[in-house]
Amino acid sequence: MTEPESDTRLVVAANMAGKRADKVLATAFPEHSRVALQRAFDAGLVTRAGVAIGRDQSVQTGDEIRFRLPAVRRADVEAVAIPLDVIYEDKHLLVVNKASGMVVHPGAATGQDTLVHALLAHCAGGLSGIGGVERPGIVHRLDRETSGVIIVAKHDAAHRALAAQFASRTLTKEYLALVSGVTQLLSGSITRAISRHPTHRHRMTVSEGGKPARTDWEVVEAFGTKAELLRCRIYTGRTHQIRVHLKSLGHPIMGDPLYGWKRDATLGVDPQRVMLHAEHLVVTHPVTGKTLDLRAPLPADFSALIKALRRATKPGRGRG
Repeated sequence: MTEPESDTRLVVAANMAGKRADKVLATAFPEHSRVALQRAFDAGLVTRAGVAIGRDQSVQTGDEIRFRLPAVRRADVEAVAIPLDVIYEDKHLLVVNKASGMVVHPGAATGQDTLVHALLAHCAGGLSGIGGVERPGIVHRLDRETSGVIIVAKHDAAHRALAAQFASRTLTKEYLALVSGVTQLLSGSITRAISRHPTHRHRMTVSEGGKPARTDWEVVEAFGTKAELLRCRIYTGRTHQIRVHLKSLGHPIMGDPLYGWKRDATLGVDPQRVMLHAEHLVVTHPVTGKTLDLRAPLPADFSALIKALRRATKPGRGRG
């Protein structure tokens, strides 16, 4: 357990008289989440005149309210020193170029090699409570085989602000994907709704009754008539969204048999994973308000496959 914070003092102003104690504190201290303040009430750490009060009790003008947040619990996950490719870091957040093959969250089928394990070691002493637990605030996810930019909050306020940006879709998320075949257009937009597959529960599918999803795409480079490199911008964050949408376009991502990719022996090169890379993320810094334009260089396996495709195919159709 980390040491608890010292007491914070608030004298209730006239415009707050008669309101619930939890609402008064939430208004006066927006840097603390409502969940964190509720934990303080539940632990008896919110007092008036030295007496603990409940979250639903009303307060009056001139009341002196003191509170502190409970000590942050240590994470159940052990810190493991795993090298990370750090793109950006300050005391509020961390941005990593996640390696393909790394799982983001620990689970029943994972070992001690997830991104969370690595972050706990990397940020030792630099994390505050996210929901009362000393852990990194994972705002979004990437599939195990997908490489690229992932942003992590170091404290509750940064986590809430970043999560709000993802929820309101006020940021930019762009991926690079190597796909089978060549498209007939230079760019396009896919707006097909996505839901879980009715019989294969580990897969997603386009469905009229699914959740709205939008992926814009453009051709970056063509490799003869065999493959293309696409840049995809997503405006929603559905599970497997780009993989599902590109399959529906008739161009599954190379190395993705789950969504229709089939090996082409004539190429002479084989991808070793789903060839999808989260290359570009633009967000507003949750504390300073500055724009962060974040890019993750292509990993070695992705670059190597592009070079192999260039060698294995005839020159493209004038695109690139």
